[in-house]
Amino acid sequence: MRHFDYLNTKNDDSIFFQKPAHFSKDSEKELLAQGLGATLYMPGTRPNISGEITAKKYDGLVSMALCLEDAIGDHEVEDAEMNIITHLQQLYMNIEKGLFKYEELPLIFIRVRNEEQMRNVSEHLGSSIRVLSGFIFPKFNPENGPGYIQALLDINEAYGLQLYGMPILESKEIIYKETRISSLMKIKELLDQNYGRILNVRMGATDFCGLYGIRRGSDTTIYDISVVRDCIADIVNVFARSEKEYVVSGPVWEYFHKLERVMKPQLRQTPFKNSRGTEGLLIRENMLNQYLDGLIKEVLLDKTNGLIGKTIIHPTHILPVHSFSVVSFEEYLDALSIIESATGDTGVKKSQFSNKMNEMKPHFNWANKIMTKARAYGVYHEQSSYIDLLAKQESIHI
Repeated sequence: MRHFDYLNTKNDDSIFFQKPAHFSKDSEKELLAQGLGATLYMPGTRPNISGEITAKKYDGLVSMALCLEDAIGDHEVEDAEMNIITHLQQLYMNIEKGLFKYEELPLIFIRVRNEEQMRNVSEHLGSSIRVLSGFIFPKFNPENGPGYIQALLDINEAYGLQLYGMPILESKEIIYKETRISSLMKIKELLDQNYGRILNVRMGATDFCGLYGIRRGSDTTIYDISVVRDCIADIVNVFARSEKEYVVSGPVWEYFHKLERVMKPQLRQTPFKNSRGTEGLLIRENMLNQYLDGLIKEVLLDKTNGLIGKTIIHPTHILPVHSFSVVSFEEYLDALSIIESATGDTGVKKSQFSNKMNEMKPHFNWANKIMTKARAYGVYHEQSSYIDLLAKQESIHI
């Protein structure tokens, strides 16, 4: 499995200076954490889960979450559990029969309701649990956190696996100002004790908004909602520190159909027109029709604020998230220069593009992240950009 594996070699060569690396659920944690990308949520009741995975129905899908929590009704829990178990068993049997390869599997996670359900589902999966990459822990807090972590450790020991946990910070203890910092520090202490098993830290912006009766519109981003923006800042402050750093993922974007616009479109025409002419303008129009301009704006703000990857609820969101995760040629050369010069002999150095200064010590952590990201998503040629990836996928589907 690798990002953009639906492209042929010719397209790869024309877009990427450095191609994305192949990886699997057994790759090193740092590469997996950076490479999760757009994690597609599916309700546990969804039919034909195993068929969609083996058929590679969704171009670019690298990670997915089968949800037993908010995505299903309370009366559907048992049916959803059995549906997930059945489809993962089928997927495992297809692999055992040689009909599908382990290395082709997307990273599959189950979002459970509680630790008891996590243990129960694992027991019923049996050997089929080997197709999983881990579990997602909703509404994670200092009270329920130890139970989730212990269940994960027990399951790993019982099956000899390296499954990961991904806590979601989305409860009132996190968003309410008077309890936030205390809760975050307690959670960090717990995660630090089990650092090797925690793939990344996620956040539930929809749940945060729900506590205040707020919902962002399709013309706004989560960063326009000040109470949530402030909470995101504190989550990044606590968990993205370089001393013991976690990948923090961006919150879900919930729009995928055209609605009546209030604000002007947020994608400029010029980059599309200059890159692809009339074809570029048609690509832009298609993205506007799916309200992907709002998603792109939020993805760019995620990136600016140190968030990596994103929870998504529609396949059309995969490519925009991933195309903006590819490292630019300029970023790559800057990072390479910083790492190569970080011997202590040089303090600051002009970039090869002569448009900025690179400070060896302050920018070193950033440079290491960029190099890991370059492995996961690749590096654009100097004259290539996200528009080229969008154009290639459009041509595949024509």
